[in-house]
Amino acid sequence: MDCNRCGEEAVMHAAYSGQHLCADHFRESVEKRVRRRIRRDDLVPQDATPENPETWVIGLSGGKDSVVLTKILHDTFAEDPRIELVGLTIHEGIDGYRDKSVDACVALTERLSIHHEVVGYEEEFGIRMDDVVEDDPENMAACAYCGVFRRDVLSRYADDLEADLLLTGHNLDDEAQTALMNFLEGDVEQIAKHFDASLGPLSEREEQDEFVPRAKPLRDVPEKEVALYAHVEDLPAHITECPHASEAYRGEIQQLLYELEENHPGTRHSIIAGYEELASIATEEYSGDDGVDLQECTQCGSTTTREICRKCSLLESLAE
Repeated sequence: MDCNRCGEEAVMHAAYSGQHLCADHFRESVEKRVRRRIRRDDLVPQDATPENPETWVIGLSGGKDSVVLTKILHDTFAEDPRIELVGLTIHEGIDGYRDKSVDACVALTERLSIHHEVVGYEEEFGIRMDDVVEDDPENMAACAYCGVFRRDVLSRYADDLEADLLLTGHNLDDEAQTALMNFLEGDVEQIAKHFDASLGPLSEREEQDEFVPRAKPLRDVPEKEVALYAHVEDLPAHITECPHASEAYRGEIQQLLYELEENHPGTRHSIIAGYEELASIATEEYSGDDGVDLQECTQCGSTTTREICRKCSLLESLAE
């Protein structure tokens, strides 16, 4: 099949748009959507200057999503002195998996000349995820432990690096799954928090001085297109699922969305469009004082809603 725009051989077909695109026009399409999202989310503040640049920390795992996001952000801002990019990679301590991902991160950041930091659970907490999974004192899925530890490391190092923004590589499929899960669970307050945490334009979010703002510029791009972009650009992505991944409910939602998208192309885009509009409305109901008092964890000093934060309580369980 030929490209709709130039007649060259197409490398992809998007059923939701009907377009067939060659490699060049496919790359252009992905990059255009990411840059449009950056503009729509007001990620570059008007007062940013070369003398007072913004520091953007990218959660760089070495997987296809974060690698593609890093490449596009680099190409977009390489000649813009208002934005400084930093790659932050977390080594969870998973044999045969994360080492290769870290190698991919190092190769990419050296290729793009981006400052790169690598931190590990073992150095930070004295644990490795392989050991956590084996001990499992809380009888939880591996992802539940890892999610708590990962959020803590990302937040603390974003602070240490004086980040103005923390960016992650969540794609359209990821966000559509999260949206549908929140809908099905009937958690309207969580929908509002999701908007303020990472979806809404920075100018529309409720101010949260305790946390570095987050953004997801890749969320308009389907997962398969992210993978194809990484292939077309020959990026050093480590495309392998974590051996401890076990989010059963999300897996069911993922399969449901695959079937809906196959039968009704554009379903993911529709879900996200409606979700973000409703989330914006929900924030009006849940904005301001919601009765939750933030305080410092008595053990590590991080911001939490309880005396001892979830990370520290899990570490205590693992030490017993």
